[in-house]
Amino acid sequence: MERIAVIGAILEKPRLSQKVFNETVAAYRRIVKGRMGIPFDDEDVSVVALTLRGEIDDINALTGKLGNLPHVTVKTAVGGLRAPRGDACFRETGKEEK
Repeated sequence: MERIAVIGAILEKPRLSQKVFNETVAAYRRIVKGRMGIPFDDEDVSVVALTLRGEIDDINALTGKLGNLPHVTVKTAVGGLRAPRGDACFRETGKEEK
């Protein structure tokens, strides 16, 4: 069963960590449904939010790999709703069918 999750990441000194961060995220592109990044140049920090849909093992694996990167802090929130792929309430439109 797939889950919906959000990973929030803070990259301190992003010049040192963003290349490997981006490569790690790209390796999981099959479960990444959205990404938002905000640079805070004056503080030498970047904030990234990833929206995921995938198996809990894949979500946990990505979280663990990102969390082990130097200068990267992550937190993950996983929704309680479980649904098989293609279930009516999870169509790609994002709208619930009635």
